[in-house]
Order: sequence, then C-alpha cells, then structure tokens
Amino acid sequence: MSGSISPEQMRQYLRMYLVIGSVNCREKPLCVVEEALRGGATMIQFREKGPGALTGEAKLALALELQAACRRAGVPFIVNDDVELAARIGADGVHVGQDDESAAAVRKRIGNRILGVSAHTVKEARTALAHGADYIGVGPIYPTLSKDDARPVQGTRMIQEMREQGIKLPIVGIGGITTSRAAEVVRAGADGVAVISAVTQSDNVREAVQSFVNQMVQ
Repeated sequence: MSGSISPEQMRQYLRMYLVIGSVNCREKPLCVVEEALRGGATMIQFREKGPGALTGEAKLALALELQAACRRAGVPFIVNDDVELAARIGADGVHVGQDDESAAAVRKRIGNRILGVSAHTVKEARTALAHGADYIGVGPIYPTLSKDDARPVQGTRMIQEMREQGIKLPIVGIGGITTSRAAEVVRAGADGVAVISAVTQSDNVREAVQSFVNQMVQ
C-alpha cells in the first residue's frame, strides 16, 4: 500500500520538484535551496551522488541544513536512495531508482512517508504502484549531464504511454527539462517536472524556479 499522502496532494508537490546535491550547485547548496523555495519550489530532493559528493558527517550536516530550510517553508524534503539517512533525520520521504533497494523493502522501512520510484517502462510503473509508491519519476526526458548513470533519452513518449496504459499514479518528468520544455512534459501527462541543473546552475535561482512555476499554470 502507498503512504498516507493523497494522490491529489502528491501532484501538487510534484509541480516544481528541485533535485539538488553539493556537486550540482554553482552556489552554496543552502543558498540555492532557500532561493528556490522563495521562487516557489514545491518539493526538494537531496541527491548527494557522483564524484566529489559528501559522505559521512558532512553529508548528514548538509542534509540537516537543507531539511531545516524546507521545514521553515513547509515544503517536503526527500532523500535520494539513502534510507538510513532519511530515517536518521526524519525526512519526509525517500526516492529510489531501479538499481537501488527495492521499493517494497523501502516502503516497509519508511512506513507512511513519501515513496518515489524511478520508472522507465509501463511494467516498472505498475510494479512501483504495487510496491507502494506515491509517485514515479520518468526520464530522462531530454539529454542531461546531471547524472553520470542516466539511461537513454525517452522524450515524452513514455509518459504518454504510461497514461494510455492506465497508469494513474502521480508522475514527474526528469532529465534535461528547461522552462521552454516544461509545458510539453505536463501536456504529455506528467503532473510536474523535476529539475537539477536548470536551477542549480542558474545565475538567478529564484527567477529560474519562478519561470518553471509559471509554465505549470499555463
């Protein structure tokens, strides 16, 4: 079974979903998150992976810092993959990929907290639903340099196919999404967009987020 959050509330959280780690940021991660929240980010995911990523106490300290900012703003704070860290800090949820711990196992460990699962096929989406996912992340929609382990680009086709095959679970598109492409992703059937570099590498984080938010309401 899924968590205690309703699908309607989950869709609202997915509208402008920022994924962030120290290796992705031009400025200090806390500054980026605070500005993103001021711009209207609806959920934050802490993804501390890749060359140069923080570990141990440094990773914990950054997670707590970013989580505190989210709590002040009343926005959910999600941890990517690291269930132990999420449990230790009392994060609002966990996001896992197909190569991480199984969604079913994570659901048992996190109780009713938010569970997001990356899905690249209709079969994976159905499995995620059966294992208690609250939402699925589909991508990469467009080419991206933010993830070294990114899968082949899918465009918006897979989102459309999932909807056509009856997948009603909230969906967020991810991978190379810019403000000019956000509306296209939503038209395909996504409830929102997950963004990394288009925000974290921006000269003006708040304006970048606001631009995405504006696309979501058109």
